[in-house]
Amino acid sequence: MSPLARSPGQLPATWEFDAIGTRWRVDTVDDLSADARAAVDRVIGEFDAAWSRFRSDSLVSLLARGGGPVPVPSDAAAMFEAFEELSLATSGAVNPLVGASLERLGYDAEYSLRAAEPLAAPGDWSARVRWRDARLALDAPGTIDVGALGKGRLVDIVARTLEPWTDGRVVVDASGDLLVTGVTQRIALEHPFDAARAIGVWSVTDAALCASAANRRAWGDGLHHVLDARTGVPVRTVAATWVVADTTMRADALATALFFDGGDALARRWGAEWVRMLTDGRVEWSNGCSAELFTSAASLRDRPTGA
Repeated sequence: MSPLARSPGQLPATWEFDAIGTRWRVDTVDDLSADARAAVDRVIGEFDAAWSRFRSDSLVSLLARGGGPVPVPSDAAAMFEAFEELSLATSGAVNPLVGASLERLGYDAEYSLRAAEPLAAPGDWSARVRWRDARLALDAPGTIDVGALGKGRLVDIVARTLEPWTDGRVVVDASGDLLVTGVTQRIALEHPFDAARAIGVWSVTDAALCASAANRRAWGDGLHHVLDARTGVPVRTVAATWVVADTTMRADALATALFFDGGDALARRWGAEWVRMLTDGRVEWSNGCSAELFTSAASLRDRPTGA
């Protein structure tokens, strides 16, 4: 399920499928050909084979077992350079070596969902991870997890892959990471405490909207996928975030960064709009945010922020 709900779109042809553990929907003017669908399957498969820590044969799993270096994936530079900005903005709270921290809390390849004592991620990740000179390598043991922005990056790749088969009008929706091109989509922002309600709606044209919520990918009391890498403990103060940005990778990255101090400043530098709901019911939003918020449904006390 997604923390976003779309209104009926303007594009009549829909292709739905499951990949990388989530539900995808692609809307286009005409039905996609077999060649188009095969091209999408191929790029998703390549991405999963490189970055999935749930596959024993993936490149990041090989690295975690000490099997590196490995050939550098084509997306490494874009993603790790974004991670550098995320890590700097959040004072180290966002870190691509958080994989072992997630595994310690039970979110591992076997989905054991058995939590042990939290484990902080290595703070010097940028010195440990090398992604240049055609090789991806770790200078010390670690488990890469690109969940903070990886699905958004893949949405951008899928949309770009489909360009030869579309007329510039396409919506690629990967359950909370959504890119809209050539049309307008009116999207509801699901209330993180009540899935039957929305805290507002956002009209999106030629942009990406991504959401992250603590009630998604949760597997126990207080256990969810958004960890503070400095402690290995799930965030307790933010319930959900929504971001509109120029690319899905950036929107996805900021949806993670906004769980921490500094995420709002990075959003301002990247020219993104955002909404954030705290666990005490308050709602914050960026200056000039174009989302329509339902204040009575959103929170007890709503307040804009100067970010």
